[in-house]
Amino acid sequence: MSDNVVRLHKTPEPAAQDASVTTLTVVPDAPAPAPAPVPGWVRSGRAVKRIATDERTTTTLRAAARHGLYTFNGGRIVARRTWDGRTGSRYERMIRAAEAAGNHELAEEWEERLQRFRDARHRRRMDLLHSPLDAAKGVAVGTGMSIGTLVALGIVMALNTKDVADVITPLTAVIEFIGLLITIVQVVWPYAVTLGPLFALLALWSVGRKQQAAPQWALPDNVRNGEGEPITPSIVVKALRDLGVPALRNAIKEMGDAGASMLGPIRIAGCGVEVDVTLPSGVSTVEVQQRRRKLAENLTRHEHEVFITLPQAARTVRLWIADSGALDEPIGPSPLVTDESLTADYAKGRAPWGQDLRGDAALLSPYQRMLLVTGLSNQGKTAALRALALWLAFDRSAEFRIADLKGVGDWDMFDGLATILIQGPTDEHVIEATEMVEDGVEEMNRRLQAPPGSVFPPLILLVDEAQVAFMCPVKDEQKRPYGGSRNESRYFMACRKIHNQGRAVNVLLWQGTQDPTDQNLPKLVREGAHTRASLALGTESQARMALGDKAVDGGASPHLLRQGLDQGTLVVSSSGIDIPAGQASITVRTHYISTDDAKEIAGRAKALRDGVTTLHVVERGEERDPLADIASVLGDASRVLTADVLKRLSALNEDAYGTWTPGDLKRVLEDAGAEPYKSDGRMVVGRDRVARALANRDDEGSASTDG
Repeated sequence: MSDNVVRLHKTPEPAAQDASVTTLTVVPDAPAPAPAPVPGWVRSGRAVKRIATDERTTTTLRAAARHGLYTFNGGRIVARRTWDGRTGSRYERMIRAAEAAGNHELAEEWEERLQRFRDARHRRRMDLLHSPLDAAKGVAVGTGMSIGTLVALGIVMALNTKDVADVITPLTAVIEFIGLLITIVQVVWPYAVTLGPLFALLALWSVGRKQQAAPQWALPDNVRNGEGEPITPSIVVKALRDLGVPALRNAIKEMGDAGASMLGPIRIAGCGVEVDVTLPSGVSTVEVQQRRRKLAENLTRHEHEVFITLPQAARTVRLWIADSGALDEPIGPSPLVTDESLTADYAKGRAPWGQDLRGDAALLSPYQRMLLVTGLSNQGKTAALRALALWLAFDRSAEFRIADLKGVGDWDMFDGLATILIQGPTDEHVIEATEMVEDGVEEMNRRLQAPPGSVFPPLILLVDEAQVAFMCPVKDEQKRPYGGSRNESRYFMACRKIHNQGRAVNVLLWQGTQDPTDQNLPKLVREGAHTRASLALGTESQARMALGDKAVDGGASPHLLRQGLDQGTLVVSSSGIDIPAGQASITVRTHYISTDDAKEIAGRAKALRDGVTTLHVVERGEERDPLADIASVLGDASRVLTADVLKRLSALNEDAYGTWTPGDLKRVLEDAGAEPYKSDGRMVVGRDRVARALANRDDEGSASTDG
């Protein structure tokens, strides 16, 4: 069938027919209307829009605008320089800048320079009044002398050649030479008239291009994005002007282009530059510190690439501005990895911890300084602590007692270096760590009561993940909690006692803790640390807990470090590290020492020692085998002083051996047939004798069993 539509309708009929009869009529369907033609101006507009928004068009227009503005603004720069050179406007701007900064002495000095400039200019102008007459006299005298010289030369030539015509030969040569010069000028002049303006425009374009004298939207992509853009005085002044501080903006506006007078010299400092900014009167350093992000963006940098500190000078901020992306580059391996001859000295040496922002080595002295390292999880806290401990391990006199309350093997390499190594996160491990620190308190008290002049080797009590100890809810038999921050807390009070007097006898407490709060790091404990270092933190309040109010008010900002990206970057407040004068802290990028490298370094440190027996668990309330315990504490050493054996036994089990005397030790060894003997005039215990006594005892036990 066709596409006709069948419609039902009534048609008029003759009168003879029944009016009610209905007929069907097939009516062809009307064709669909053709779309209205698009006007030509619409098509043209779309084409124009497509062309105008095309990337190639925008790039071309931007390039044309950029180079045109380079030439125009280059002319303005040259005109400004010329005007400054011919007038005293430069001196007047400097005077206004000094007055705005409140430096009246400098303003008077610039005013004297302006007066000297005006006097010199007046003398030059007075000289110009007499210069035409003097020039005419000079030309006349010079011409006469020149003609006389040429005639004399011609006479000499004529006498030599016997020809009178040679008298005027020099004059003729000079006249011909002048004619040649006129001919050359006539030939070159049309080209000079045409090319001279072009060269002048090229020179103006070069000046404008060097100064990037074009709007931001017209500059190339790499310049607009700040890639590789050097820090210049004008960039710093513009960044400060647009900081949103009205008093600062108005002061710079009054200074004119002399706003750079606020700036000290821009110095290269490591992977960036450093500049001191003396703020105008009425502008507080806090107002600049609080706008760190905006200042960094004005300098085309990220927030973490700009550091603001306060030097000694009043009303001054020190800006350190990193090269773009430089802080994301590694700083290189630790000297502990690269230099196998490296040694350590607890009293006089300093540990190679990393580099400061200037790129200089950051060296830390541990001498009589308690240490606290804080930061969010997985930021490099354990690595920073371990690097210091590995360096100090090369001092044979240093003793380590370590409790790692995380227990994932980060301190395994100290097995054989530390006399105690506790690793684990449970309450039982916290109890052992607490008793370890309390034993350190007893050792401190013993040393404090020693005769005057006694020399004590360093004893380092190191607790990693100390927040686990502070938050432990377990109580002992006397209902005293191990954790907490009250006076009955055993761990808290042990830390406080060591902080109070430990440094005097070289008993030091090093702690590492996560996410500092008043609950997991009590105030009295964190303020007892002489060296406080912080990795990235979440809030400013945590930064104040970690470093103290003074350091944060002075510009320390660990809470502005990037979590996960600035791993190993520490903000340090300590008298044991070189901090620029006037600053309360320094930012250190620590060397990363991998676990494999740490094991190799620890192996070198173990080779310097006679052998250290590491106790892993402090057993309590069980029967002991004295001879077996003596063999275990001897370790790999062939012989050990009886006094040292007693110390190691006491550390192994205070309940069993804490009250032992040299007589008790001698009696047990004599009964076993391994009596002590003298070596170099001192009583020692021989490993071979003890091992032989154990073997004989075991053989006798086996024989009796067999019988």
